Order: sequence, then C-alpha cells, then structure tokens
Amino acid sequence: AHAVSSEQLLFLEAWRAVDRAYVDKSFNGQSWFRVRETFLKKESFESRSQTYDAIRKLVASLDDPFTRFLEPSRLSELRRGTQKSSVTGVGLEVTFTEGSGLAGSLLKVVTPAEGGPADRAGVRPGDVILAVDDKPTMGISLYEASDLLQGGAPHSVSRVRRAPGPPFLLPLTPLVHITRLSELVVIRPVSYALCSGVKPAVGLKGESGGPEGAGDVRVGYVRVSTFNSNTLEGVTSALKDAQAAGADGLILDLRNNGGGLFPAGVQVAKLLMSGGDIVLISDSAGVRDIYTADGTSSLDTRTPLSVWVNKGTASASEVLAGALKDSGRGVVVGENTFGKGLIQTVVELSDGSGLAITVAKYQTPAGLDINRVGITPDIRLPPDQLASGGSAVCEQLAGPAAPRVFG
Repeated sequence: AHAVSSEQLLFLEAWRAVDRAYVDKSFNGQSWFRVRETFLKKESFESRSQTYDAIRKLVASLDDPFTRFLEPSRLSELRRGTQKSSVTGVGLEVTFTEGSGLAGSLLKVVTPAEGGPADRAGVRPGDVILAVDDKPTMGISLYEASDLLQGGAPHSVSRVRRAPGPPFLLPLTPLVHITRLSELVVIRPVSYALCSGVKPAVGLKGESGGPEGAGDVRVGYVRVSTFNSNTLEGVTSALKDAQAAGADGLILDLRNNGGGLFPAGVQVAKLLMSGGDIVLISDSAGVRDIYTADGTSSLDTRTPLSVWVNKGTASASEVLAGALKDSGRGVVVGENTFGKGLIQTVVELSDGSGLAITVAKYQTPAGLDINRVGITPDIRLPPDQLASGGSAVCEQLAGPAAPRVFG
C-alpha cells in the first residue's frame, strides 16, 4: 500500500465535500467512487497547482457551471463580494448558454448593472458574449470571464451579440462594441419614488386624497436592483415612506435583478406577507426545508402590489416574485423570468481554498421548480411597454397611455 500524500488528502477532501452535498446523486451519470479512484491513479499530485487542476477537472465532470472550485483568493473575493457597494468594469452579470456541455457553451448576459457601460451600450438580458478582448468565450469559466469583464485598461473592447434564437447560429446580428473603461459601477440596491396623479387605467382607485385633489392616485415605486446586506434596510425605508405618503399602490420593480443574497430576498418577502410559505428548498431526497412568513416582520401586507419582472429577473428575485404571486399578495407583470433556481453552498477546504456546490433547488409555494422555467407573469407586457427608472415610471403612470399593472 502506498501512503497518501498531503496533496491527495486535499483532493479527497474536495471529493468528499461534493459527495456529501451535491444535489444530483447520480453525479451527472457517473459512479462517484470510480471517479475518485480514476483521478487518484491518473492525475499528478506533485504540487498544489496540480492538485488544484485535478479538483477543477473533478467538478467539471459534473457539467454544472455553478459548482466550481475556488482558490483561496477567489474564496476571499466571493465573501467580500456580498458586501460590495461598487465594482470596476463593464457592469455585467453573466451565466452560460445551454450547449453541449460547458466546453460548448458561451457566456449569456443575466443582467447589466443599471447605468453601467454595458447598460448604456444597449446590452440586454439574454445577449450572448462571443468574445472579450478578442478572446473567444466558448469554454472559459465564469471566473475567467469575471477577470476579463472587470477592471483593466481603457483600450480593451468587449464584443456582444444580441441572441434572438439558438446561440450557435452565427452570425445573426451585428456585434455591439463596448469600450471597457476602468469605470466604477456603483451598486445601489434600492431606490424609491412616489408617483402622483396616476391614471385609473393602471387598475387602482384613489383613496389618499392628496394635495392635487380628492381621489389623487399615488403609487410608491420601489426599485430593487440586487439583494445584498443593504437591501432590507432600503426596502424597509421605501415602504415606510410610501405608507407615510398614503400610497394607494406599490410597485416592486425586480427587472434585471440577478439575485444576490438569498436571505435578503426572504426578508423582503416577510415585509410584504402576513403569513404562508415563501419558498421550498428541495434536494435529491425531496423537500428538505420551507421558509415561511409568520407576520412578525410584516410592514405592509394590504396595499395593492404590482411586481415587475423580465428576463433579467433571476435567482433570489425569482423566489420573491414567486412567493408574492403564489400567495396572492401581488400581481406579477412583465415577461417570463430568467429561470435560475439552483442553490449553492460554499465549503472551505483545509488550505483556505473552497468549493461552491449546488446543493438544492428552489420551488415556489405552489411547488413550481424555478430552474430553467422561471416565473410566468399574471399580466404579460413586453419590455418596451414599461418605463425604467422612478421619474420615467411616474410619468408613464400619469400619462394617457398608462398600462394596466394592477389586478
């Protein structure tokens, strides 16, 4: 028998972490024990870099873009990221297109950061990134993409293609060019505006009787761009302002919200729901956890609520939209959401590196599996029929062509 080296022990630690936690117990149709033995026999473990390469190959065999290896610096960066209020780069959140395995996939835009270089250039959810700095994106990892899209010299260029159909039918449309400046993209998770003089066509009747006369319809517009450590405080403040102003309705705008901290999305749901299930968590053995609202954190459970979504609404924001829809608390307006319903946990390894492992799936209170399906709106409106930004939304709601956005 041969002694197991310290490098092999680290590899085995990573293998066990996946074995215990991964949601798919078929491990992408592989015998996970046989995979372990094959790697130990065929891979080199003479250095830490070789061990890291073996672990990367191990998780790549799962063909899951969200289960990934994190070097120590990546793990530290991931933990800091949930606290960030700004980032330097073009301002894009990306995932993979569906192709023949990860090696045959391209990068797809989940959402552009509001006001960032990509947003200003017209990049939209669903666009496909063909190349960054003339480097093709097919087969690269999300971390490599992050390095390319963030920071860097002002002369580099990202090339993006609008994707109206299957991503591999090239070329379909001209490329969009984004000059990637070293620009600080500020992350403002919540913004608020009070809209007065809202037309009855939106589906509300005025009860506030504001300064513009009895029956003046007011709507509190709450835009949530991401879920981070500051989101709950921002939404709480916005809801209190809307209550103080006597708003007749609320709009919760989750368009182009790619998710973020799952607990923050649950906390926002608790502000708006008097009770009931928020989300079901299911793994390979079925439903294993249920998050519920018990009314103790409620702030506004009665004001009519319109929840705006689009293709860039993903993950934690889909959980929130699904909870508000299934509970009957709000009417969902817009287009089908992105469909990212997988949950990852981060496991730290003994040397300071780690693994992000897909451990479960989200289901709405009605039992809908969000992943690759998304949330279907109650009122379907194309993107060009809903304004963006507080002042533009208020102007639209008070204008002659105000859309119906309340039930």
